[in-house]
Amino acid sequence: MADHSVEKPAVVANRMGLHARPATLFVQAAEKFTSRIRVRKDAKIVDGKSIMEVLTLAAEYGTPLVVEASGPDAEQAVEALVELLSNDFGEE
Repeated sequence: MADHSVEKPAVVANRMGLHARPATLFVQAAEKFTSRIRVRKDAKIVDGKSIMEVLTLAAEYGTPLVVEASGPDAEQAVEALVELLSNDFGEE
């Protein structure tokens, strides 16, 4: 089922927003999956495996995002990435 698609809302929980360190962690996590990963903020959609594109979202603390994935491990990818966004990336 290669074109299985999943999407789930998330909110940026990191008080500093999706700055360089958490964006890097997000991309590194996304790269572990074979599915295509996209992140949506309002009407803007970026490649979740591209650090430059993720940073262009300029997602601050509390920003609602939608994580989308399509591919064989889409469900696992979305769950893992939404959890990462929701759990503050281990920062305080």
